[in-house]
Amino acid sequence: MGKTELLITIILFNLFFVLFVVAIMVYIKKYKQRKREYLNEIKIANEIHQKELLNTQLEIQQATMQQIGRELHDNIGQKLTLVSLYAQQLVHENKVPQANNRIEQIYQIINSSLQDLRSLSKNLTNDNINENEIVTLIQEEVDHINALKRCEVTFEHNFEHIDLEFVKKNVLLRITQEFLQNSLKHAQCSNISIHLKSSAAVFLTLQIQDDGIGFDFAHITSDGIGLKNMKKRAEIIGGAFNLASRPNSGTTLTIILNSPA
Repeated sequence: MGKTELLITIILFNLFFVLFVVAIMVYIKKYKQRKREYLNEIKIANEIHQKELLNTQLEIQQATMQQIGRELHDNIGQKLTLVSLYAQQLVHENKVPQANNRIEQIYQIINSSLQDLRSLSKNLTNDNINENEIVTLIQEEVDHINALKRCEVTFEHNFEHIDLEFVKKNVLLRITQEFLQNSLKHAQCSNISIHLKSSAAVFLTLQIQDDGIGFDFAHITSDGIGLKNMKKRAEIIGGAFNLASRPNSGTTLTIILNSPA
């Protein structure tokens, strides 16, 4: 073999080797790209599944509460009403005069219990979340906390109506309730502020802040389950979740929804 042929052979060998290496690199790049796409598809499918699962759980929970409410009203409520009428009839007939005072007391207790039962039944059967705006739902929670006179809660918002589906309203309300309860139980706070804002840049921002003792994330144990649940719920509805706290510096929760969908 002459020098020219040897040179050509070497060049061809190097060329094929380079093409082979390039082919392998292209294959690896495409493989990684397909893997990323596959993992992304799995992630999206899991998110959709989680959202559908949450939706189903909330629907089942709502239906169960409504069924319990109807049962309390239609069954137990009617029985208590009948007992109340019997007690009233005993007093009216005056057959046992010496026991009239006690019967009257029993009658009053039954009526008081009946009113509590009717109120509970109404709350269970009332589709409060579907019927009310998120502003109204949060304001109700604020009023309940302020009625306890343990902590001053303020609520500011820049809208009255916003197009928010049931699941998102439910999750935002439950997260708000969880934060308020945690602050009352653990934060030793004097003030809690809630801000609910909507703008052209950000569809919805919920920020809740207390002036309590705060905590160190590094030392959260099993008591941190509530925090994890809040974060998971926010992620399921597509919300960006941020919780900031330091010892003696209070705690701030921020949830951002970029779109109503």
